[in-house]
Amino acid sequence: MTLPVSDPSATSSRPCPPDSFFELSAVSKSYGAVESRTDVLCGVNLGISEGEFVAIVGFSGSGKSTLISLMGGLIEPDAGSISLRGAPIQGPGPDRGVVFQNYSLLPWLSVEGNVALAVDEVFSDWTAAQRREHVLRYVELVNLGEALAKFPSELSGGMRQRVSVARALATDPAILLLDEPLSALDALTRATLQDEIERIWEEDRKTVVLITNDVDEAILLADRIVPLRPGPRATLGPSFPVRLSRPRNRTALNHDPEFKSLRNMVTQYLIEAAATQASESYSQPVSLPDVEPMDLSAPRLSIVR
Repeated sequence: MTLPVSDPSATSSRPCPPDSFFELSAVSKSYGAVESRTDVLCGVNLGISEGEFVAIVGFSGSGKSTLISLMGGLIEPDAGSISLRGAPIQGPGPDRGVVFQNYSLLPWLSVEGNVALAVDEVFSDWTAAQRREHVLRYVELVNLGEALAKFPSELSGGMRQRVSVARALATDPAILLLDEPLSALDALTRATLQDEIERIWEEDRKTVVLITNDVDEAILLADRIVPLRPGPRATLGPSFPVRLSRPRNRTALNHDPEFKSLRNMVTQYLIEAAATQASESYSQPVSLPDVEPMDLSAPRLSIVR
């Protein structure tokens, strides 16, 4: 199955459903001064239902981290709007939990201390006992009860990422934003964390947006996959629903015809989108620097010291 990729407006500028829990409407973002501006995202539209697990897949450098930062309110769009439950997003807030690729843990705090830092801020009206019980619940949820007093330097990469997930979930956000949280991990640890994320999602049923460059990971975890077309001026492509039953076994999926078909469709779409973007870039006029070639036959000046 080949999908058209030449007209991004045919896929990304469709209106979002009126009942969207989380919604991006015509969102654009650029960086740099006006004369040298880089248009990273252009006209991004996305509607997400409550409790849905959506994976956004794309190549490195396509603007995925910029997109998740916009969703989290860490940066503001140049145009368009982002809303949660119909209310516009204006800056970061506890209703959106973000898990970054680089863990973002405070090295002088223990596992308990890193999670407690967020809990104490969001639930400051609770008693100390209530807050500690809440912290312990989420540390146990990510299977780190035995590492409660350990510091980040004493943890493996996978354990640090579990702390980040626990910290984000402990604030009880309405939506969980995962910015390539597993990309820096080895294959075995990554597979373990994928299973943990699916288990936690099944238990809490939070609305989740996962940013990833791994199509297999997206199919394993998500209800719906949305490709991000390569930039500059990146925009979202058509949604690919994942109708595979849960829980999903990665070994069994490798032999599932529906899994293979979906992986091929998403991968083919991304490849064709990248090829289209490259051909459009090559067809643009390029301004060469205003320089003249050096005359190598001219006498050279000697430097006297």
